[in-house]
Amino acid sequence: MKDDIKVGDVMTVGVITLPQEKSADDAAKLLRKTKVGCIIVTKKGKADGIVTERDLIYKVVAEGRNPSKTTLHEIMSTPLRVIDAGADLNTVAKAMKSNKVKRLPVIDRKQRLVGIVSEGDLVRVYPGVTDVLVEQAKLRFSKNEIFTGVCDSCGLFSENLKRFEGRLVCDVCREEEEI
Repeated sequence: MKDDIKVGDVMTVGVITLPQEKSADDAAKLLRKTKVGCIIVTKKGKADGIVTERDLIYKVVAEGRNPSKTTLHEIMSTPLRVIDAGADLNTVAKAMKSNKVKRLPVIDRKQRLVGIVSEGDLVRVYPGVTDVLVEQAKLRFSKNEIFTGVCDSCGLFSENLKRFEGRLVCDVCREEEEI
């Protein structure tokens, strides 16, 4: 199921960008105005790097740099790690983990920037994915299936265990619990 959902289905469309010549001050004001956590930095109109709130704090504020005189080129993270819009959620989660990033710009087949996917986007869709997986698992187990093993209720061995309220129980325990 996770493989059926693509990055393009969960990404945020409308990525905020600024040219690399702009200042950290410009970036901070734009982040506040748009209420996003990062800006894609461009060079000649193409995505070249990323500046996050963390970059502004660590590389400008904490170092005592002048935000009006510090360019995005000086503080952006490169190389820009990207993910294809057709990648599945498992692939994007692994890419975020291996690259130690919380956001990945999303590109299309022509290498154009089409969106951004964040850990938050994955968390937002995860409960729905889990619900579907649980339902699929339930469908695989018919109530008429008979198992051999130890009863989850009385602890005795039985050759006639059936599922009852999420447990495997013998006929005697099932009859007692139904009463």
